[in-house]
Amino acid sequence: MDRRLNEAILGGDKATFLSLINEDEDHSIIDKRSHGSNNTVLHLASRFGHLELVHEIIRIRPGMVSSQNQKLETPLHEACREGHYEITMALLSAEPSLGYKLNRKNQSVLFVACSAGQRSATGIVSHLLLNYPSLLISEEEGSTTSLHSAASAGHTEVVKEILKVRPEFASTRDSQGCSPLHLACSRGHVDITKELLKLDSDLCLLQDYDGKTPLHWAAIKGRINILNEILSVNLDSIENVTNFGETILHLCVKYNQYEVTKYLVETSNISKLINATNNDGNTVLHIAASAQLLTMATFLLERTGVDVNVVNGMGLTALDVVESHPSCSENPILMQSLIRDANGRNGRDLMIPPQSPRIQTVINASSSSSSSSSSNIIVPAKRSSHERGRPRKSQPSSRDNVNPMTQNTPPRMQHHHQGRPARSNNKFYNKALESRRDTITLVAVLIATVTFTAGINPPGGIHQEGAFIGKAVMGRTTAFKVFNLCNNVALLLSLGVVVMLMSLVPLGWPALRSLSFVAYWVLFAAMLLMEVAYVSAAWVTTPATHSKGTRWELVTLSSFGGVLLFLFAVLALSWRLIRSTRQKWRQSRT
Repeated sequence: MDRRLNEAILGGDKATFLSLINEDEDHSIIDKRSHGSNNTVLHLASRFGHLELVHEIIRIRPGMVSSQNQKLETPLHEACREGHYEITMALLSAEPSLGYKLNRKNQSVLFVACSAGQRSATGIVSHLLLNYPSLLISEEEGSTTSLHSAASAGHTEVVKEILKVRPEFASTRDSQGCSPLHLACSRGHVDITKELLKLDSDLCLLQDYDGKTPLHWAAIKGRINILNEILSVNLDSIENVTNFGETILHLCVKYNQYEVTKYLVETSNISKLINATNNDGNTVLHIAASAQLLTMATFLLERTGVDVNVVNGMGLTALDVVESHPSCSENPILMQSLIRDANGRNGRDLMIPPQSPRIQTVINASSSSSSSSSSNIIVPAKRSSHERGRPRKSQPSSRDNVNPMTQNTPPRMQHHHQGRPARSNNKFYNKALESRRDTITLVAVLIATVTFTAGINPPGGIHQEGAFIGKAVMGRTTAFKVFNLCNNVALLLSLGVVVMLMSLVPLGWPALRSLSFVAYWVLFAAMLLMEVAYVSAAWVTTPATHSKGTRWELVTLSSFGGVLLFLFAVLALSWRLIRSTRQKWRQSRT
């Protein structure tokens, strides 16, 4: 499009426009379009509301009223979108069939007018509804209606006009399953919400494809005024749940709507929802703990009476959830303290079976008169009131070949008595060993990466030309040979550790403990060899700094290696002391 013509259209300069047209004998300049959008001059004049230019263009080119741009929109779409009522009437007068034109998205001019933000669009909608009623009929086949568009944009008068003609549109759903009330509640349009609820109060019970009601969307977006309006009409809607089993409180906490949560707790009877669980078994406290919402969790614990020890589908309490989400902030620590102060416990503690009430104390005593005999005394606890009427079972005599400790002591106590770790302790010990295995594997992979890189990039470089091209420059030196040997052995050892830990699956923790013990010392040897390889490489690359050949840099590196060896020795000694202490502890328990 000509630059001068474009400026005249945008500015609404009728005189300049006519002069440019008269300069062109065949008036072909008026047929030029904008680059990219393919808009005609009539599209632009209709968009910017230049009524006089619209009349002149229609007079010169009457057929231009039906022209379409790249979006397949006519100038009428532009006028309806911007709410230019007079231009809309002028275009429809020139070509009445324009009212049925659809753009590339299958949107009619009525749909576009309903989504416009100008008040004058109400008059356009009223005219289209009166003269083109079939536009609404055709919308029934689509997923989104003009009422959805008007409700979403907040045009109350337009909504009223559509409801007069097609009130059944209030219950239609779009591609997400949302009704016009869903959209109005989500956007916070109170007047439209009132109009729709006045038409039918049961509209607030409609659910989208995720099971969310308009009340749920109002809670998610924090629209307290919408909540108040819906609950004043239909109080039962507060008990609806989504397809994921989420109540309105779940959604409030999930989207951190503290004010909405406080409003519901203070104004509504939601005692049934406090400890309700979703499909994963999570309460609102689980969700607050997972997101580390300290303020929300404090309010729930202090004002709602939520059960702090509810176990979800994974066997986790709210305290477990907090501990499983580490963070650098202080929120997790404060959250743990808050839950513990409310008598919160871990799920594993809640699932430990209680000890037998018949056994209060177990005393192991050895007879001083005979070293070959021993007696185990069981001191029974007081019988409860409901047990007093029951006959007391006779205890086995000392002549029976029955060990009273084995007979009466629960399995958990038997394990401790025999010097074995309890079943619950085995679980956590096994997890600790698995964690140790993963750490060793990670270090082994790191050593393999370093040694592999050093092997293909030898110290001193490689020959770039000549008969020895590609060979190590310092390959004939003793220091390089030491480096090459130690580096290769360290690589093979680390790879062996990785293969061993990844290929073997131990059946129990004893095998895993033995395997990690072997892998630890193999990895220790690989680290020592890597240190020797490093010192050897430094020997190759460090030049002499004294006339007699003294290598002071090498002295520094050797000192560094000595410090590392000393640290390794300290670690080995510490490990030996820990093992010795552990053995003494086991002997004291047997």
